[in-house]
Amino acid sequence: MAVGFILGGAISKVVSGLVNDIINPLIGSLLGGANLDQLAWQLGENKIMFGAFVNTVIDFIIVALVVYFGVRILKLDRLDKKKE
Repeated sequence: MAVGFILGGAISKVVSGLVNDIINPLIGSLLGGANLDQLAWQLGENKIMFGAFVNTVIDFIIVALVVYFGVRILKLDRLDKKKE
């Protein structure tokens, strides 16, 4: 289980780097050169930083896909089933 935590932390750092260094600039260039983290809606004196939220959602989706396909490829989903 400790190995899973260590690998999870490493994957999280790799995914954060991927999102911050590759995906965000691509999305920003599609939005006219805007930095995704800086995108916000102004409501009176308050800002709703939806760009940072989108960044977090992209991180989550990539980590979830890595975990899902990692379990499928390693066939760890079959460990809990009883042998027939």
